[in-house]
Amino acid sequence: MSDFLAAEDRALLERNGLATFDALWAKRLDAVDEPNTSRGGWSSVFRLELEGRGYYLKRQSNYLTRTLHSPFGEPSFAREFRNISRYRALGIPALQAAFFGERKVQGERRAMLLTRALDGWNDLDSLLEQWSQLSDAQHRAILQACGELARRLHSVGQVHGCFYPKHIFLQAIGDSYAAQLIDLEKTRPLLFGWRDRVKDLEPLLRRAPQCSDAQVRQLLAAYLAQPEDSALVTTWHQRLTARRSHKESR
Repeated sequence: MSDFLAAEDRALLERNGLATFDALWAKRLDAVDEPNTSRGGWSSVFRLELEGRGYYLKRQSNYLTRTLHSPFGEPSFAREFRNISRYRALGIPALQAAFFGERKVQGERRAMLLTRALDGWNDLDSLLEQWSQLSDAQHRAILQACGELARRLHSVGQVHGCFYPKHIFLQAIGDSYAAQLIDLEKTRPLLFGWRDRVKDLEPLLRRAPQCSDAQVRQLLAAYLAQPEDSALVTTWHQRLTARRSHKESR
């Protein structure tokens, strides 16, 4: 069976005897959270440190999801790895895979995904918790980065499907911010025009009540590449507000 091993990580994993599926599966590590035991199997995440470089090692057994691609079920990490590869090919900033592999062992379906840790980056959730302590310039730079990330995602015909603050990671670079996405399992093609785009964006704004209407317009201006006072930004603000009101009233 063919495994994926990123060229950038091969030497480091080989030096530490961890360049194979069996070696990574057998490596004793402490889980970073409680295992997920739904879907008739289990899935767990571990932190791995190698020579000062951080990774997250995800292992799962009989933890299957059904999709149009695999109607009889496949490991959810297989779908996530496929989407990581798609994002990279499309130039969408996102987490990077170092290793992926699958095995069938006596009727057990195992899958494993190793990704590079985003050390030095902060998720938007943590930045929103500090929102009142950040400057207006920082607010604007963060919103600019998030809007441009969403524009890049949708411009190549992809919907994240879980566009929440905890899945957007940012890093300050001078006076601006770089942004990228994690948790790509629910990504799908953008099929329904602006409705898909509104559906993808709205959860981000609903989970960021710290942002004023003016700041939402700043994000939309970056997303649409339009002035903040443009009619198009107003139209999108109305669409998002209507969907948010509908979701909150349910």
